[in-house]
Amino acid sequence: MDLFEYMRTNSMEKESPLASRLRPTTLEEVAGQKHIIGKDKLLYRAIKADKISSVIFYGPPGTGKTTLAKVIANTTSADFKQINATVANKKDMEEVVDAAKASMGMYGKKTILFIDEIHRFNKSQQDYLLPFVEDGTIILIGATTENPYFEVNNALLSRSIIFELKPLDREDIKELIYRAVNDEKKGMGSYDATIDDDAANFLSDICGGDARMALNAIELGILTTERSEDGKIHITLQVAEQCIQKRAVRYDKDGDNHYDTISAFIKSMRGSDVDAAIYYLARMLYAGESVTFIARRVMICASEDVGLADPQALVVANAAAEAVHKIGMPEASIILAEAVAYVASAPKSNASYLAISEAMDYVKNNPMGAIPVHLQDAHYKGAAKLGHGLNYKYAHNYKNHYVKQQYLPDGMEGVSFYQPTENGYEDVIKRHLLRIRKEATDTDEGTDR
Repeated sequence: MDLFEYMRTNSMEKESPLASRLRPTTLEEVAGQKHIIGKDKLLYRAIKADKISSVIFYGPPGTGKTTLAKVIANTTSADFKQINATVANKKDMEEVVDAAKASMGMYGKKTILFIDEIHRFNKSQQDYLLPFVEDGTIILIGATTENPYFEVNNALLSRSIIFELKPLDREDIKELIYRAVNDEKKGMGSYDATIDDDAANFLSDICGGDARMALNAIELGILTTERSEDGKIHITLQVAEQCIQKRAVRYDKDGDNHYDTISAFIKSMRGSDVDAAIYYLARMLYAGESVTFIARRVMICASEDVGLADPQALVVANAAAEAVHKIGMPEASIILAEAVAYVASAPKSNASYLAISEAMDYVKNNPMGAIPVHLQDAHYKGAAKLGHGLNYKYAHNYKNHYVKQQYLPDGMEGVSFYQPTENGYEDVIKRHLLRIRKEATDTDEGTDR
């Protein structure tokens, strides 16, 4: 590091935002996340022993994903490299990999690569990393706000341990707020400021578990508030409210509101209450919920609750999911509203959902019956000589392109899973099935195939 780089680094440390300056350097300083970094937990033991393997940190903004990566950087003997997927390209990764190979070859030293926003990498970028994670050239630490099971390649997932970070609880946030106000080395302690308890309670309540939001508000309040007659800067409730500007929706506190809201959203669509569904959509968007998460829930509702009563519902929901992925907010809100209104307004049927549920239960709890011989494949080597496919009736050779013959295994005669309703297009399906079965014949009208 030359003199100019040293001066730049020092300047950045002094001028960087409070949330960055206050970032912990040891596990003991980390607030919250005891479910993964408690003293008896795997991640805590791995970091302390410097035996970290490839991991992916998944959670909402401000919950400590980058913080944990920095703690690992401060405790590991391995080389630590960091890139951000929003700006990094393949050349950046190639440079890290080349340096990692050299470090391993010359000094036997491992390299940890921290990729922030890893979900922003496309498939080919993620694929490039795979062989180097596989052979141990690099140890991957990925951070993402999106569900990694949807956004990260399965091959990388299978070689990584997923740790889900939760929104910090109210007491964790308050601890950070008081630390920020009083810490003279990393925080704002040199400003001689105080914060009222009701202001601290307010900030810890409305930030939705996002520590960064609370710390940004503290920093703004201290830097913009005039000193009182006693010479101190007082962060009152009024000051705290001004620093936040708008009251965040109480959506993710302890996780309950998140699940309650999405539950109400789904049930409103299922119940065909368009206005309620749009309202809960607005609450989720206002609170910063991922548009891809919302779109997936709409697709599930379209298949589970609308089903074949309106086959277009899933098409619309899927198109919306593709569109919001490409466009993002704020325009994605219009696309989601269109899909939600369609799904909520559509006729409903859960017949397909019940059919597959009952079929799965049947398969689980009953012996696997043999596939009838006439349905078996007659084309692979020697199969025809064994009688496979013999006497199969080709449905298109019969009236209504339907013929009576056994399709289910022996012993399942009369078993039925799919019971179409009389709602929407499913009524057409129901009447069609009844008609062709009533008019069915097993008399040949052509050559079977």
